[in-house]
Amino acid sequence: MQLKDKVALITGAASGIGKEIAIEYAKAGAKVVIADLALDAAKAAAEEINKSGGTAMAVAMNVVDEAQVDQGIADAVAAYGKLDVLISNAGIQIIAPIVESTLENWRKMLAIHLDGAYLTTRAAMRAMIKAGNGGTIIYMGSVHSHEASPLKAPYVTAKHGLIGLAKVVAKEGAKDKIRSNVICPGFVRTPLVEKQIPEQAKELNISEDDVIKKVMLKDTVDGEFTTTADVAQTAVFLAAFPTNALTGQSVVVSHGWFMQ
Repeated sequence: MQLKDKVALITGAASGIGKEIAIEYAKAGAKVVIADLALDAAKAAAEEINKSGGTAMAVAMNVVDEAQVDQGIADAVAAYGKLDVLISNAGIQIIAPIVESTLENWRKMLAIHLDGAYLTTRAAMRAMIKAGNGGTIIYMGSVHSHEASPLKAPYVTAKHGLIGLAKVVAKEGAKDKIRSNVICPGFVRTPLVEKQIPEQAKELNISEDDVIKKVMLKDTVDGEFTTTADVAQTAVFLAAFPTNALTGQSVVVSHGWFMQ
């Protein structure tokens, strides 16, 4: 029960990596707030946790909507009395070469990944500072927070930006015992990644099998996908870490794809 009595809000937690983290947090004793654009799916995820003996609630949250972000954080604090952990996880992916991309998609990607991280961070920090108990903010980065790949200009830009934000939060939050770190997974076979496989096959004119073996996993040490469980366990570790000794860092979870 490493997170016993901690309150954690996770964005984009109705499915994929976010949902896996929510489940692991509940197992570790945390009260979990499932924040997602899809409220019905968020409610279903929360109910799944509650039926398994955990404690969870759902809030509707479009992370680029300032009022909705602030309200979601306020609802979490009203329900559970505080906020100890924020995981900024919500994200999307759009595959296109720069010369064929659109400004609309560029802005959409950066808004969800960076505006969303900023708005949720600001609301969470305000709540944490007011409570005076410190806290942890974890950003869902990517190996693309350090590396680049073709066809992903806005995604790579946004994921690099999260490391900069985390470093500033680490410095500004230190006096209030607020830590911040970035988890940087390799490819995790979520619906987001499944969608990329045929898209990249089309853009690169190769088979879907070659996308997996020769693009996605070619630089891993064992040709394996990172799992949602790998990421969730890292998120538990970072939230449970007791001091500011581990803050402003990026933790790469990628089967050896990119080594710091």
